[in-house]
Amino acid sequence: MCSIITCCGPCASPESVRECFDRSLSRGPDDTRLIDTGSGLMGFHRLAIMGLSPEGMQPFELDGSYVVCNGEIYGFEKFKERLSEKYAFHSGSDCEVLLPLYKEYGTDMFKLLDAEFACVIYDGSTGEYIAARDPIGIRPLYYGAGASGAMLFASEPKDLVGLCGEIRPFPPGHYYKNGKFVCYRDISAAPQTCYDQIDTVCRNIHDKLISGVKKRLVSDAKVGFLLSGGLDSSLVCAIAQRYSGAPIRTFAIGMSGDAIDLKYARQAADYIGSVHTEVIITKEDVLNALETVVAILGTFDITTVRASIGMYLVCKYIHERTDIRVLLTGEISDELFGYKYTDFAPSAQAFQAESQKRVRELHMYDVLRADRCISVNSLEARVPFGDLDFVEYVMSVDPEKKLNRYHKGKYLLRKSFEGDGLLPEDILWREKAAFSDAVGHSMVDYLKEYADGLYTQAELENGSQAYAHARPFTKESLLYRELFEKYYPGQGRLIDGFWMPNPDWEGCRVDDPSARVLPNYGASGE
Repeated sequence: MCSIITCCGPCASPESVRECFDRSLSRGPDDTRLIDTGSGLMGFHRLAIMGLSPEGMQPFELDGSYVVCNGEIYGFEKFKERLSEKYAFHSGSDCEVLLPLYKEYGTDMFKLLDAEFACVIYDGSTGEYIAARDPIGIRPLYYGAGASGAMLFASEPKDLVGLCGEIRPFPPGHYYKNGKFVCYRDISAAPQTCYDQIDTVCRNIHDKLISGVKKRLVSDAKVGFLLSGGLDSSLVCAIAQRYSGAPIRTFAIGMSGDAIDLKYARQAADYIGSVHTEVIITKEDVLNALETVVAILGTFDITTVRASIGMYLVCKYIHERTDIRVLLTGEISDELFGYKYTDFAPSAQAFQAESQKRVRELHMYDVLRADRCISVNSLEARVPFGDLDFVEYVMSVDPEKKLNRYHKGKYLLRKSFEGDGLLPEDILWREKAAFSDAVGHSMVDYLKEYADGLYTQAELENGSQAYAHARPFTKESLLYRELFEKYYPGQGRLIDGFWMPNPDWEGCRVDDPSARVLPNYGASGE
């Protein structure tokens, strides 16, 4: 990961901008630069991943224009080759192609990118600033107006606290120009429905996911893998191992007493032949990490906080004990193929609408979790299930085929790799357990128990009244909200609300986001 900041106009206190920007120094500890464009400030904290030489440092400059980008541009070599007749390149950085692309295509360039990115461009010829974010929002970007009225952009909201009034997430798949946000790609809305036969659908899912993993193995820095033992991360790791020349490194985490997934992660690791590490955590580790996790996340959402604790601690271990710089993860599969609760979707149309909603909201929940837990430990996240070609295809598949009519969730994904030999059958067809539960049911129980000891019922009722938006409804949610307000005062609208199963569906009217409370949880926790 890297971190960027831009003040799009006169800045009364460059020192304050620099001070606030340094709150995200862990995203890019290798080098820092803050420049005056002549019409504002642009800053960059670098984590060197592609093009490790000093020439890869940003902002990049071209004829008086500048760019800062936190991103990975897949297939950038083809752009570089095409543009090299007209432009000189001085580094191996993938992001160096952005200014030449902008010179050639203007804002049309964004729809050409196969990338996870957030960037800001200063156009020296017009004095304008243009910002953009990838269609899923895998790379973070936030904005707000400063005291002088100038727009500010930053990778994390904590960098804007004190510089802006209201801070908002930059909408994925949009660019900003002349004071307006323009959608250049809505990845959740398939232009047409694909009615291919199931064998064709599964073959395409198989091939496109493999392609998404392979392109994310390219790195000048060392790559590692988070392996929970569930279907999604196991597939990513198995594909990576098949196409790697040496054993990959995999990492799993679990509670000391009742870790559900550790045994499955070990089974998958042994099968694919990875060099595997287990990280064991205790109640004390969980409670000691809680406030730090809320502070780095910038959210009070219950399921996001729960799931982030294990992820933060395993990434902390990787940062402190290894020289790995890039981590591949299994996020985004659920939004495409379904959760436990989407088994209750009343129709194919309802399933598709829910999937579209979840994809549009990813940047506030699972993707946010992966970004912050990984980046705060000076690592870069890559998400193969978020490959744009893969997402666009799965979203286009006839939702009748994605409904759980097979008595097994994520049937299409499982069927796509049946007989491929990538994973043992009992991993490929294993029931899903949510990550926060799979680390160990006791982890969530400890968090609830801790919150219960902090508030009386009267204190919960009174404390909740302080919040009109996303009002806390349990002692645990009040705890997370109060911790959030400590670091992000008055910024509750950074997220739309609590991630919960669709309450309009029969079987989903629950008071907790854990899949454990659903009537179809079944063998998921075994």
